[in-house]
Amino acid sequence: MKDMIKDDFKKIGKYKNIIKLIGIVLMFIYIEYIKLIPIILFNIKEIAGPIAVILDAFKNVILILILFFIYRKDILKEWDIFRANMVDNVDAGVKYWFVGLLCMVISNLVINLVFKTNGAGNEQAVQEYISYMPWMMLINAGILGPFIEEIVFRKTFKDAFKKKWLFVLLSALVFGGMHVIGNLNNWYDVLYIIPYGCLGGAFALAYNETDTVFTSITLHTIHNCVLVMSAILTAFIMI
Repeated sequence: MKDMIKDDFKKIGKYKNIIKLIGIVLMFIYIEYIKLIPIILFNIKEIAGPIAVILDAFKNVILILILFFIYRKDILKEWDIFRANMVDNVDAGVKYWFVGLLCMVISNLVINLVFKTNGAGNEQAVQEYISYMPWMMLINAGILGPFIEEIVFRKTFKDAFKKKWLFVLLSALVFGGMHVIGNLNNWYDVLYIIPYGCLGGAFALAYNETDTVFTSITLHTIHNCVLVMSAILTAFIMI
């Protein structure tokens, strides 16, 4: 009986990182319900405009605190690795980011031209949020979002899948899927998994090469901040 119990624990231990991955991805999805706390406390009747942006920022801060608590040792260790060779790590990651960005742009253009769309629904939602509170979105989408997504879609996946290409492909696929699934209006909106996946795969390769998630966090942060700043400047010029 004791041997059977030990065997069961060994099996659980073998798959603990996959179990952790599933739990963290589910938390990433259902953390939306944490918004109910300020909604109930402040008797918020309408969740739209700036209120939606603030609630999203609240959710992201809570999620960062939880993820840091779970991965605090690894996060501090990988920060030391990144800081020790910051220039080399960023330089190693930029080549993957550039290729991923190129693939993302090309696949986006093809999808938009073939299906006569205005872009991915997630991108349109972000643009709308930027119009409400541009500088809050710079913090929310430019800084908080990349940290969360790199821990959830890169750190957890790398821990769970030791084979390089299995990690990269699964990380890219789930990352792309999470950016698309909540904004499906037509069957072909699913195709936007490709451009998002290209970028996610590039970040995964950057992480794999440098052994520190802060390489992909840095590149993701730069990428998002550039996009948000471009949207803010474009809106300012058009006024």
